[in-house]
Amino acid sequence: MKERNKLLLIVIVFVAAYYVPWNHPLIRQSGLEAFMMLQEYAREHVLTCLIPAFFIAGAIAVFVSSASVLKYFGAHANKILSYSVASVSGTVLAVCSCTVLPLFAGIYTRGAGIGPATAFLYSGPAINVLAISLTAKILGWQLGLARAVGAVVFAVITGLLMALIFRGDDAVRTDGQIYMPDEEGRGRTLLQDGLYILTMVLILVFAAFARPAEGSSGAWSAVFAAKWYITVGLLLILGLMLKAWFTKKECINWVESTWGFMKQIFPLLAGGVLMAGFMLGRPGHPALIPEQWIQSLLGGNSIWANLFASLAGALMYFATLTEVPILQGLLGAGMGKGPALALLLAGPALSLPNMLVIGSVLGAKKTAVFCTIIVCMSTIAGMLYGALFV
Repeated sequence: MKERNKLLLIVIVFVAAYYVPWNHPLIRQSGLEAFMMLQEYAREHVLTCLIPAFFIAGAIAVFVSSASVLKYFGAHANKILSYSVASVSGTVLAVCSCTVLPLFAGIYTRGAGIGPATAFLYSGPAINVLAISLTAKILGWQLGLARAVGAVVFAVITGLLMALIFRGDDAVRTDGQIYMPDEEGRGRTLLQDGLYILTMVLILVFAAFARPAEGSSGAWSAVFAAKWYITVGLLLILGLMLKAWFTKKECINWVESTWGFMKQIFPLLAGGVLMAGFMLGRPGHPALIPEQWIQSLLGGNSIWANLFASLAGALMYFATLTEVPILQGLLGAGMGKGPALALLLAGPALSLPNMLVIGSVLGAKKTAVFCTIIVCMSTIAGMLYGALFV
């Protein structure tokens, strides 16, 4: 962190400590909600979601060659292949808008083009098979189908627009790079590396597998009941792979790379969660912005209702699957179907915490454009859906 940023942080903390009226009941409640949200996030998501994601990102950074990344996700890669893979990645990774961040940082820092990288960044939390099926079951198949189709289309369009707008920056990033083939004689085959990363992805999927809702199919319930047995088994397989296929130096490099991502992302993530909790609170727990204000602004299908739903979804943090019961309550309170879809398309993919982290990877300008694209498209999609299903 630069010295100027350290000074700014100290000033902000001092001003908050000096001037914020913490004796006011609403401010005190908002402060409590901020730390309650941080505690909830630490208990439910850090060990089962973020930690595995950090290790996957570290593995990508160390063991996936730049040549491989550039081949499939580079600025000059085959667009049909790269965007097809990026836009459906969320069907494999049941991650939230924050868990996908270290994975995104890993592929982007290895030379992935900004288009495929941002398509992956959006699709990771947006195209979750379990969340979409739960949406269809609880909120109706029309909304579930619209969410699935919209998420895939959004991922592709967002990536293409980002690539078009920042094509000059992508050219600068790739200019002068040496496109070397994969290293020979590293002691492992491409299949072994693929199985190694796939094992970690499966650990992430099963460790983060959420409890199915009441009435869900028996298959989901069976998987949830066996999730920890499967996870432990996968960890044992991963340990055997490390012992048989990797040298001690490679393992050290992997851990160091993982630690680098954690140092970069964790502080921003914690600060963002605290800020979101202070402003919006947890579902069912009031904070600085009253819940009834949000509900009163989301009725009907006007452009303002859809825009507000997109903005609210973009700022709020949604853990995987939590958006469904939240929307169920909002719809019961009079929320329009169009704004519901707008929130579903913007909410899982964006949050105030992940915006801060994306900014540290892409920079403020690219992050602002990325968020604006998603909010605008979510608003338009909500209006179209609301007009069709009044």
